[in-house]
Amino acid sequence: MAEKPAMPASWRVESKPHKFCPGCGHGIALRALGQAIDELGIQDRTVFGCDIGCSLLAWDFFNVDTIQTHHGRTTPVMVGVKRANPDLICIAYMGDGGGYAIGAQHLVNAASRNDKITAILINNTQYAMTGGQMAPTTMPGQKTETTPYGRDPELTGLPAQGPEMIATITPEGAYVARGTVSKLRQLKKMMVRALKCQMEGRGFSFIEVLSTCPTNWRTNARETWSFLEEKMPQYFQIGEIKIPVSEGDADE
Repeated sequence: MAEKPAMPASWRVESKPHKFCPGCGHGIALRALGQAIDELGIQDRTVFGCDIGCSLLAWDFFNVDTIQTHHGRTTPVMVGVKRANPDLICIAYMGDGGGYAIGAQHLVNAASRNDKITAILINNTQYAMTGGQMAPTTMPGQKTETTPYGRDPELTGLPAQGPEMIATITPEGAYVARGTVSKLRQLKKMMVRALKCQMEGRGFSFIEVLSTCPTNWRTNARETWSFLEEKMPQYFQIGEIKIPVSEGDADE
């Protein structure tokens, strides 16, 4: 097995705490992403784009080139960076509002064009940064600031099934999965496969990550983990949905 490239001394920086609320899943998702970047040895050519919303708090989380975009515009910005310099590894990091609401058209078009970037979307079932309003991913019956009696699908429709949609519109070669912050090792493996899909020029790669928000869910630790592990997977199925099989993946 070939040795991984050594990390230059200038890149080694001390770890620091993230800026997210206690119990937030963003930090876990970003840890999985960071581990994947290190494992693949691509820090020197990675560009990280983050959206407005809670995801913007990741703007200085990694020692990589970073772009903070307007709300919902992270995907097209990273597509532009990738087209300007195809050798870069471009990551678009966003919340469910930035990806499935204001930025939905960009996500759909990037997927249908099979743009060779990696999009990571955090699903915590509501708009967290602005106080916990209903989002495209809010569960049926879930109470939020704008659905105090619970989301009524007859009035507002059903939650978005993002990965399933992306899988149907992407050509062969794309990678699509849904992970969860409750399964860090599985999530990191998904991150590695998504980035390898981009590195090998196979196509668009997309991961939705089920995440926690006890601040706006108004849940204690036990209730938070129960909602994440028991209720959310009833509607949002965890697993790899579209896999571009290659010689390297077949034996994993």
